[in-house]
Amino acid sequence: MGVPSGQFLRMVDELAEVEQADSSNYTSFSVRGKGFGYYWPRTETVGLKQTLSEQVALVAERPEVFEVQFTAGGYGWVVVHLAKIDADELAELVYEAWRLSAPETLVEENPLPARSGADPA
Repeated sequence: MGVPSGQFLRMVDELAEVEQADSSNYTSFSVRGKGFGYYWPRTETVGLKQTLSEQVALVAERPEVFEVQFTAGGYGWVVVHLAKIDADELAELVYEAWRLSAPETLVEENPLPARSGADPA
């Protein structure tokens, strides 16, 4: 189990119209100007937009994998420890974060990409 940083970044790259902004400590991701994720290379963690109910469920179910990051605009953001999650679950969470920010027409044109299981590092 565990997802290398490069594999996470490829998951994000598979999504439509993702914009990436790099800073000294993290990289942020957005779609058409609306943020959906962050990546912190130093800690090998990502922050992902989720519904409030999903945020609560993820953290309650596996606090060793997920942490509450913050809530804003009716959404709950979670921190995900890449070393403690499998690729298929992370891919679904990344897509969900993107979907919550993307316009409906873009989501309809870009369903969840099929995952082929383990990805080489």
